[in-house]
Amino acid sequence: MQAARGAAIDPAAAPEDRPTRRRTWALFAVVALTGYALDLGTKVLAVSRLEGEPDVPVVGDLLVLRLVKNPGAAFSTGTEYTVVLSVLSIVAAVVVAYLSVRLRSRLWALGLGLLMAGVLGNLTDRVFRAPGPMRGHVIDFLMLPNWPVFNLADMAINGAAALILVQAFRGVRLDGTRERDDEQERAA
Repeated sequence: MQAARGAAIDPAAAPEDRPTRRRTWALFAVVALTGYALDLGTKVLAVSRLEGEPDVPVVGDLLVLRLVKNPGAAFSTGTEYTVVLSVLSIVAAVVVAYLSVRLRSRLWALGLGLLMAGVLGNLTDRVFRAPGPMRGHVIDFLMLPNWPVFNLADMAINGAAALILVQAFRGVRLDGTRERDDEQERAA
């Protein structure tokens, strides 16, 4: 049996085993909301517990808590472009939301959910934190040796990038179909 766009579906698979748009979108939403809530919660804790305090070693020098208010992007680059970064974050969130309605792949749902959580987490800081709307500084508080200070949103964005690259290299589209399925169907 063939699905739309040439994706092979195992006729023996039970209907509940096949990912549906509703299930994959629900996974996307749960990952996005959970990641966003964890990011916001840890930032509130970091500000309340670390403001004006010395660094807190968690695992020796391997993991240290250090409060940093970052006006720029990753690795504190682009500090003079905070408004541009805010606008780009809004555009990214809209694009991810638009793409999420086409999801039928669990890994894509996980990746886009992590991306949405990370983008919204850092965007919330840019919109609501000092020095003002669209210019706010992102709260970073996790420090590893020889690595810039980061937060959970940054971790989510990097995890999303890895999952998205894996799916792209595997040739899996948002809807769960594979590019090679289309090639095999054209060759037949």
